[in-house]
Amino acid sequence: MKKRITVLALAFAMVFTMIVATSCGGGGDDSTAAKDYGEGYEFKQGFDLDYRPYSYVDDNGENGGFDVEMAQAVCDYYGWKYTAVPFNWDNKDAELNAGSCDCIWSGFTINGREDDYCWSKPYSDNTQKIMVKKDSGIAALADLAGKKVGVQTATSAYDLLNDEEGQKELADTFASLEVFDTYTIAITDLKAGAIDAVAVDATRAAEAMAADDSLVCLDENLGSEQYGIGFRKDDTELCEKVNEALDALAADGTVAKIAAKYPEIEEYITLGK
Repeated sequence: MKKRITVLALAFAMVFTMIVATSCGGGGDDSTAAKDYGEGYEFKQGFDLDYRPYSYVDDNGENGGFDVEMAQAVCDYYGWKYTAVPFNWDNKDAELNAGSCDCIWSGFTINGREDDYCWSKPYSDNTQKIMVKKDSGIAALADLAGKKVGVQTATSAYDLLNDEEGQKELADTFASLEVFDTYTIAITDLKAGAIDAVAVDATRAAEAMAADDSLVCLDENLGSEQYGIGFRKDDTELCEKVNEALDALAADGTVAKIAAKYPEIEEYITLGK
């Protein structure tokens, strides 16, 4: 009888352990379990599909940009498999939380989000600017009163213009604040005369102005910030490994070599400086 009770107890314990393991993700792809970041690890970079020159998908479906090349360089450094996960910017958190990507690496602002992610070291400075057409007659922020101003949704410029402690007082003088899915669409509307100005990151504006000399930025800034790589808050080990790779790539000249391909933002890159 005692032997039978012992067998039943062991069986119950095994069933209970299986139930607990299943409810916690045991036996499956548990995102909180220890991961092997050795050679062959699949590193999935989440990035804005239209944020030149940091990240983009071109008309031929090819991925490019400073951040994309840097992520690929980190993978080369460790012998990881690189996987691109491009998305519309307002989907970034959903993609990260669903496990579709390991991080948000795409000109992503640290400031104001310090507690929301596990952040890499900053790698680029940036400022928010107002971009207009040279013949617009707009020369200062005060000239935006009564004007239509565009901005990309879920960006630092958008947040600034809607924040009471930011630039909402300025935004309240606009005729309207037009919100776009991408800066490419906003800039197209600016050139077509559908809006009068675009509130945009200086680095994105630099790329646009290099392609079209009819565009110019006002001297005044809306704000300043730093870019970093945002990981899930419990992915500290992966974040540390990426930081180690960034330091090594800065030391061996890889960062400078990649940055030189994007002269419009080269001065903003802070790694190795």
